[in-house]
Amino acid sequence: MQVHIDAAVMTKEVFKQGAEARLYITDFLGKKCLIKERFKKLYRHPELERSLSSQRVKNEVRAIVKCRQCGIRAPNLFYVDQEKNAIYMEYLDDCITLKQYIDELLEMDDQQKIQVVAEEIGKTVAKLHENSIIHGDLTTSNFLVKKSQAGDLSYLILIDFGLTTVESAHSPEDKGVDLYVLERAFLSTHPNTEAVFETILKSYTDTYKSSKEVISKLDEVRLRGRKRTMVG
Repeated sequence: MQVHIDAAVMTKEVFKQGAEARLYITDFLGKKCLIKERFKKLYRHPELERSLSSQRVKNEVRAIVKCRQCGIRAPNLFYVDQEKNAIYMEYLDDCITLKQYIDELLEMDDQQKIQVVAEEIGKTVAKLHENSIIHGDLTTSNFLVKKSQAGDLSYLILIDFGLTTVESAHSPEDKGVDLYVLERAFLSTHPNTEAVFETILKSYTDTYKSSKEVISKLDEVRLRGRKRTMVG
């Protein structure tokens, strides 16, 4: 199988590099493809490195599959190369990041569209938590926006599942922390948008019927965060 896959990928170019993986763009069996390939950490023992990288790839693939099964939009999977710890997935070049989209709306002061996108974020995160999926890195750079021909939001696509965990039952604390990560990232990336984030939370609670305890935990996590900031 590896021979066929190598033949299917004629050339690939580095798209981006993070702390854990390199992203490549290539053509895979006639489709534009994004390859996420985890690189080896040479400071780790080889057996430990092999085990950790393999497990993280499996977790990421499992999260993508689970999201798609639950009706949460995520990239299509094409192939998983377990030898190279690489995931081949759909490259969505007709989308922009949610960060870009929100910045555009804020610049235009389009409150109606901002309301729509905030509600959609809340619904998407609620659906994650309803299905016991913790994304782990909810930022507006880890959502893509598919626009309609009129430039409106058609739908959101969730990406980057490197820190995602899927369990039979995540605790309200886990979900509260996930929301806190989103809140901190949202308000630091898009300053003076506290009212927008409140709309996200309202949409979350309206969608997720078991959200009361999660919001209570979010308040606790916020308090701990403020205490850490005061202590330094």
